[in-house]
Amino acid sequence: MEKDEFAAHPTKYWHALGDDRIQCDVCPRACKLRNGQRGLCFVRACEDDQIVLTTYGRSSGYCIDPVEKKPLNHFLPGTPVLSFGTAGCNLACKFCQNWDISKSRELDTLMDQATPYHIATAAKQLGCNSIAFTYNDPIVFMEYAIDTAVACEELGIKTIAVTAGYVCQEPRKEFYQYMDAANLDLKAFTERFYHKITGSHLQNILDTLTYIKHETNVWLELTNLVIPGENDDPKEIAQMSKWVMENLGPDVPLHFTAFHPDWKMMDTPATPPATLTLCRQIAMDSGLRYVYTGNVHDSTGGSTYCHACGKCIIERDWYNILSYHLTDNGCCSYCDAKCPGVFSGPPGAWGAKRKAVRLHKIQ
Repeated sequence: MEKDEFAAHPTKYWHALGDDRIQCDVCPRACKLRNGQRGLCFVRACEDDQIVLTTYGRSSGYCIDPVEKKPLNHFLPGTPVLSFGTAGCNLACKFCQNWDISKSRELDTLMDQATPYHIATAAKQLGCNSIAFTYNDPIVFMEYAIDTAVACEELGIKTIAVTAGYVCQEPRKEFYQYMDAANLDLKAFTERFYHKITGSHLQNILDTLTYIKHETNVWLELTNLVIPGENDDPKEIAQMSKWVMENLGPDVPLHFTAFHPDWKMMDTPATPPATLTLCRQIAMDSGLRYVYTGNVHDSTGGSTYCHACGKCIIERDWYNILSYHLTDNGCCSYCDAKCPGVFSGPPGAWGAKRKAVRLHKIQ
């Protein structure tokens, strides 16, 4: 592998301001940088009067996960996904559960190196049906993610973005041209939360959601991390569920997941399982058909039910599929109603396994 494959990588979403500063146009932060400075994400930097990506070709590590862990419950269920991220993030979430990666200021965090083609061929050799750009937000390493997605498509490997959705219009349009599925964090439904807890803005996220749903063919699922005292008010959950129903429709799966104390919110208690159950019920009462609980042991909240006949069509225990009642084309085997999602024949049998891999050992 040539050394220059991992040099600073040119980017195109930026413009000169005319005062010796360059503005990055990837996300709404619009960082204005002089030569030698880095954006808040830390990985996009101003060098030689242009914005470059400093983490192209380098990863914080690779792991094979069940696709349900992303979480995606309606996208190739039971199959393994090769997950990886880089370093840095364009949000400042105080509760970040991958803060050692997303908030890293040390490029030594990037322990593994691989070209996009190497990643795609490794996924194929490892028997993975898809690759997930995760751990930190793929928007900040979009050039690397897009090139990897192109290499994956040639080999029949699907690509998944796990993202907060904080991105500007033009890069968003390009990025999602190459994604097959996305799980987007709808972290709350108040501007107060987004501004105070994440350092971003709610409307930008809503714009990305409506764009993905109505302007792309990307399979979309949502995650809401329920944090006690911050975004768990039943009225807020009801307002969010109503917005999803009215703007995205009843068939977009919504995952309510449990918060565990981390990073700058160590004094906040973990989410009681009963709170997740209540959130799930509120969302279903709003008309959403596929609502799940996560990060807790709840077989009922983790299973999929036919919207037409009410029968359990994918029974799960954590990430293990216990029973499966969908036809090869994704219809309920009891009543033949279509279950929305991406299904391809029988489910996989990867289960709850998690396997770390080093790509430099895979030729």
